[in-house]
Amino acid sequence: MQSPTPINKDLVLLGAGHSHAIALKQFGMKPLPAVRLTVIAADVHTPYSGMLPGHVAGFYDYDECHIDARPLTGFAGARLFASQATGLDLKRQLVLCDNRPPVPFDVLSINIGSTPAAPNVPGADKFAIPAKPVRYFLERWQQLLERVRELPSRALSLAIVGGGAGGVELTLAAQSRLSELLQAAGQPATRITFHLFHRGPELMPSHPVWVRRQFEKVLRERGVIIHLDDPVTEIGEGWLRSRAGVTECDRVFWVTQASAPAWLRAAGLATDDCGFVLVNDSLQSISHPAVFAAGDIATMQRYFRPKAGVFAVRQGQPLFENLQRILQDEPLKPFQPQKQFLTLIGTGDRSAVAARGRWAWQSPLMWRWKDRIDRQFMERFQNLKPIAMPAAAGQSEIDSPPETLMRCRGCGSKVGSTALMRALQRARALAPAAESPSSQIAIGLDAPDDAAVLQIPNDCLLVQTVDYFPALANDPFASGRIAIEHCLNDIWAMGALPHSVLALVALPPASPTKAEETLFQVLAGALQALQPDAVPIIGGHTLEADELAIGFVCNGLATGDRLWCQDGLQSGQVLVATKALGTGVLFAADMQLRARGRWIETAIHSMSQSNRAAAACLRTHGATACTDISGFGLVGHAAKMARASRVGVDIQLDLISHLDGAVASSQAGIASSLYPQNWHDSQSYINCDRVRFHPHLPLLFDPQTSGGLLAGVPEDRAEACLTELRSLGYAASHIVGRACPHRSGEPLITMRARLS
Repeated sequence: MQSPTPINKDLVLLGAGHSHAIALKQFGMKPLPAVRLTVIAADVHTPYSGMLPGHVAGFYDYDECHIDARPLTGFAGARLFASQATGLDLKRQLVLCDNRPPVPFDVLSINIGSTPAAPNVPGADKFAIPAKPVRYFLERWQQLLERVRELPSRALSLAIVGGGAGGVELTLAAQSRLSELLQAAGQPATRITFHLFHRGPELMPSHPVWVRRQFEKVLRERGVIIHLDDPVTEIGEGWLRSRAGVTECDRVFWVTQASAPAWLRAAGLATDDCGFVLVNDSLQSISHPAVFAAGDIATMQRYFRPKAGVFAVRQGQPLFENLQRILQDEPLKPFQPQKQFLTLIGTGDRSAVAARGRWAWQSPLMWRWKDRIDRQFMERFQNLKPIAMPAAAGQSEIDSPPETLMRCRGCGSKVGSTALMRALQRARALAPAAESPSSQIAIGLDAPDDAAVLQIPNDCLLVQTVDYFPALANDPFASGRIAIEHCLNDIWAMGALPHSVLALVALPPASPTKAEETLFQVLAGALQALQPDAVPIIGGHTLEADELAIGFVCNGLATGDRLWCQDGLQSGQVLVATKALGTGVLFAADMQLRARGRWIETAIHSMSQSNRAAAACLRTHGATACTDISGFGLVGHAAKMARASRVGVDIQLDLISHLDGAVASSQAGIASSLYPQNWHDSQSYINCDRVRFHPHLPLLFDPQTSGGLLAGVPEDRAEACLTELRSLGYAASHIVGRACPHRSGEPLITMRARLS
């Protein structure tokens, strides 16, 4: 039996832009077995610049014009860390992030795009809407669309600042979409006035004369008021001041010269005058050989080219090749960008201007050409299928055993003591409050021994639970948090308070430094969740396995009068669930690369939410029985409560709250591997004949990881309980149904579309 190849190098892709998307696709087809690939991206959906104006104009929906990094990273066998980079520590080779520990790299590639230059205009930071980050721009754009659909009582005035290609194309796309909405409502397009401000004497100064004049002609024909040689000097609420005077405007969109984040230069990378990373012909930083950059964020030292998506796309393949070469200690290959390139700019009405060199033309045919090119590009990242890892090559690292050696089992599979202790020390340093001394921990990790020793108060009961499973997310930090929250749910469901934790972590084969880093990320995620209650990790066990798996033994304390048991459910009580359903089917879809990235990120956010405050709220509102919804699904756990309490349960399917994408995935025929067993086991005690085709029905048998609590609450307290739960951040909390008398021979669980 061949063992997995130990990981000995970390390649980190910072950003999921066009170049990295192409590189990821290539890594999926030509992986390097000993290399761990990680993508750090603030947004898991990357807008494709070529189609974004078409989205604003209403020609493409969101998914058609965004590259979804979740299935793409899954195809590439990469980890996806949804986080915003805030800096680099180049000496220690770390990427600094805003919501997680730093991420180490052996080789780093940066493809984070550019942002509009930070305006030094008073009021712009407060009242202007920048074109990037695109996610925030689109949120504000959707708000504007809703306002226009509601037909405001007065006319609207919109201003776009920036007369480059981006500003001109955005103006025409927005004008076309809003005019269409007004026309559909029987309103004249003149209800919205567009102003385009540009500080120079001509629009689109980097484009050929014919192109500049053609777009100015189109803008004026559409009624756009063009302000040339008229720099904006101040922005306020509902107005804009330029050199020519004050203009009333309800929205100001900022689409100016591109800029780079200041932390790139602050980290010590060589940059150009605008802060973009200077790279050589191999797309390698001229100051730090382990760092590469591509797309808008990079400036090739020997070739001046405009910040355009076409160059980011062309750099994808040579970037991939040189990343593979440096990881295999091979010489890099130079890349020379083309001097002339085709420009296709839409006019917002399914026509486009095409230009290459001195040639230029406008026609609907040019739009169809552009649309075909853009759709073909996006098809490369859609309908991906998992690719099996090829046989591994041998290893040469001193601290990584050769691939031909069998990985040991038994105690020989444990992680080395040095890596283990260093990971523990680093993780505990991140959350000192969670490791504060406690008189109830007689022996723990502060003075480790063969076992931890606890002192249990005389008036308390020890509540103990264990959970252990393969990591659900491919981010060890998020997986650590999810696993501990899942295990703590048993403590909260019993009405206890967490006391201490033992960790069980199986790590994929890796060199000691790589194993240490993975273990550190797992423990850091767990300690982040434990910190609010100052709950310490007092020991545990590590071992090597084919894949990352995480478990915890959680100890809790409760007094007898506060202990919740499943036999406390009373007829007439309302059943309240604190979270939405659907994690099982969503991650089944994720494994098949069929889940949207935003669905999985929403699910991870839900699974990372503690039920701590929810348990306290349920107690305040008179809950007498509680359980957590986990592997057996809502029906399975409700049945356990009903059977123990000798009552029946009516479940109202219309009220079931579900995670975004769960119903769509289920209706696409996707299900968790435990779903069939949960369905089969329930057939002896459920009645669902009248709702067999209800879209929510499959979710009741869906196994949940770190799901919600399910509690019986007096009916007269249920609405107040829900209101408080939602105010505490449990926005998806909902009533599931109610407990009712149960007679022998009747189904234990009855499902209805409406409660009778």
